[in-house]
Amino acid sequence: MKNKFTLFSILLLAAMVATACGQAARASQQDQISYSLKTDLQNGQMVFVGVGGPIDGVVNPTLVAAAGDTVTIMLSSGDGTEHNLTLPDFNVTSPDVSGKGNSVTISFRADKTGTFPYFCNMPGHREAGMEGKLEVDGSAASSSSNSASPASASTASNSSTSMAGMAMTNTQAGSTTAVAAAGADIVRDPTDLPGPIGDRAPATVRVDLLAKEVVGQLADGTTYPYWTFNGKVPGPFFRVRVGDTVEVHLKNDPSSMMPHSVDFHAVTGPGGGAVFTTTQPGQETVFSFKALVPGLYVYHCATPMVAEHIANGMYGMILVEPEGGLPKVDHEFYVMQGEIYTTGAFGDKGAQGVDVTKLLNETPEYYVFNGAVNGLTTEHPLKASVGQTVRIFFGNAGPNKISSFHIIGEIMDQVYNFGSLDTPPMSGVQTTLVPAGGAAIVELKLQVPGKYIFLDHAIARMQRGLAGWLVVDGPNAPDIFNGTPMPGSGH
Repeated sequence: MKNKFTLFSILLLAAMVATACGQAARASQQDQISYSLKTDLQNGQMVFVGVGGPIDGVVNPTLVAAAGDTVTIMLSSGDGTEHNLTLPDFNVTSPDVSGKGNSVTISFRADKTGTFPYFCNMPGHREAGMEGKLEVDGSAASSSSNSASPASASTASNSSTSMAGMAMTNTQAGSTTAVAAAGADIVRDPTDLPGPIGDRAPATVRVDLLAKEVVGQLADGTTYPYWTFNGKVPGPFFRVRVGDTVEVHLKNDPSSMMPHSVDFHAVTGPGGGAVFTTTQPGQETVFSFKALVPGLYVYHCATPMVAEHIANGMYGMILVEPEGGLPKVDHEFYVMQGEIYTTGAFGDKGAQGVDVTKLLNETPEYYVFNGAVNGLTTEHPLKASVGQTVRIFFGNAGPNKISSFHIIGEIMDQVYNFGSLDTPPMSGVQTTLVPAGGAAIVELKLQVPGKYIFLDHAIARMQRGLAGWLVVDGPNAPDIFNGTPMPGSGH
C-alpha cells in the first residue's frame, strides 16, 4: 500500500512538473516579439516603414502579436526629423528620436486583445500619415491591467524638449502657461521689399531662403513657436521679371527640428519646386525655374503636414513683373494675412503651441497681418502722405480662410484681381476677395489725411487680431471730407 502511495506521489509530481514546463515553454514562446520601424517621407506624407522580415518596406505596416506577448519595437530615424512612437491603449510612448540613423526602443506587454493604433504624437505628424495598427490575437493574459511601463533605451542624439515637443505637451494638457512670455520680433516690416526692376533683359536671378524655427512674439505676453523663412513672417519678398531664370537656394538651419521645403506658385512644374527642396536640418537644396507668366504669387513650405507649416509662418510672395515693369508709384507695401491655431484661447498669456485639431477644424484663435497681433498697427504701420500713390502687394497665406480685403474710408483705384498682371485691373473697388494661397495688387491715390484701418471685412476677425493701419499725413481736404469727429466710433 505504501509503495502504491509513493508511486502515485511520484507520478503526480511528474505531471505537475510536466505541466509547469509546458506552461513555461508556452510562456517563452509568447514572451518576446520584436519589430523594427524607420521614419520616412514618401509621396508627400510622413510614414513609418517596416524594416526586416515580412514587414520589410511596408508603409505603416500592421504589427501582429498574441495576448501576453512582450512586444519590442525599435524606431530608427530615416528622415532626420524629430518623431516618436506611441500606443496609447498600452500607455507607452517612446523617447523622441531625430538625426538619421539614431534609434529608440520601447517594450510593453500586449495584455489585451483587439486592433490598436500606433502613431507619432508630434503635432501634425499623425495627421500627415504616421499611423499604423497593432493586432493582438487570443485571450488577454491580464484583463485587469491596462498599462505597461516602457523599458526604453535611447541612442537619440537629442532627447531634450523641442519646440514641437513643447507644442505637443501644451496640446495634450489643454492649457497654457499663465505667466506672460517674451519672444523674438518676427514681424516683417511692410516696407521691406526690393524696388522696381525697370526695363532690363531677362537674366538669371538667385534667391536665398533660410528655414528657421523661432519662438516669436505673437501678442503682448504671448509667444508662439513660429517656423519661418529668414526669421520673419512673411518670408522675403522676391522680385523678378517675366523671362528670368530663377535659381532658388533653400537652407535649413541646423537648429531646426523639422525638414522644410518650398513651393512657388510662380513655377510651372510638379510641386512648384517642393519635390526638389525637401531639406533636412543643416542641409541645402537648389532648383531653378523660368518665370513664364507675370503676376504676384505666393510661395510656402510644402512639407507634411503642409497646413501646419503654412499656419506656423512659412509663406511669402514673389512678383513676376511684366516686360517694362509696373507703373511708378510713391510707396509700395508688402502685407500678408495668416491664421494661427494656438493651444490656448485668444488672449491667453504665456507660451502657446499649435493645436492640430483646431487647424483641421479650421477654427483659428488668431488672424494676423505679417505674423503677429499689432504687427501693422502700433509696430509697423504703413505711412504715406496726401497726394501720393501707394501700391499694396497683398497675399493671403491661409491656410484655410478666404480674405475680404478692405480699407475703411478708401476706395481702391485699381485692383489686379488674383494677382494677375495678364488681365486689366478692376477700378473703383471697395472690397476684394483673396482666396487662401492667392494674392491681389491694390493701388490708390491718397486724398484725405488720417488713420485708415485695413482689415478682412469678415469683420469679426478684427477681434482676433486682424487689423492694420495706413497713416496718411498732410493738409485737410474739406471739399472731399468734412465734419466733427464724435466719440464712440468703431473705426
